Amino acid sequence: MRFVLRLLSPVLGLLVAAVGLITTIEVVTAWVAPASSPLVVPWPTWQAALLSSTWSSPVVRGVAIGVGVVGLLVLLVALVARRHDVRLTDPVPEVTVTTSPRSLARAVGHEVRSHADVVSASVVASSKKVVIKAGTLDAPDDVRAGVRERVDELLSRLPLARRPRVSVSVAATKGVK
Repeated sequence: MRFVLRLLSPVLGLLVAAVGLITTIEVVTAWVAPASSPLVVPWPTWQAALLSSTWSSPVVRGVAIGVGVVGLLVLLVALVARRHDVRLTDPVPEVTVTTSPRSLARAVGHEVRSHADVVSASVVASSKKVVIKAGTLDAPDDVRAGVRERVDELLSRLPLARRPRVSVSVAATKGVK
């Protein structure tokens, strides 16, 4: 979502800049040559149409609803795109300590890959959940228990403010032992 927000911000900025530039051109044109027709925007016909509209017109209500929906969508994208840091226990009340989900996944992945029976591992972490997918040449059930113990031990050593749920799946891979 942060990617969408990074694309949406410059587009909206350019749109506002274009509207400002067109408005400036129209105002300067109206000051310099008031009798001439508008250059870009047919604002006299828009003005006449708006003078005949009231707040209870279906067009005005439709535009208001549309602007409100677009505003809520932009707000939703901005809220979803925030950083999802993993909180750690604060050493003192004045200090807030966080780490990234990538760093937590890297620490858990290093611990999982150090297990002798694991040949490959993939870890995805967030503040709520850690998902581990490992590959082994041995019996998956035996390795799963060992990996689970190592991850639980690691998470107990880390100063996490809230312990995430752990999901471990181990699959047997093909290979020569």
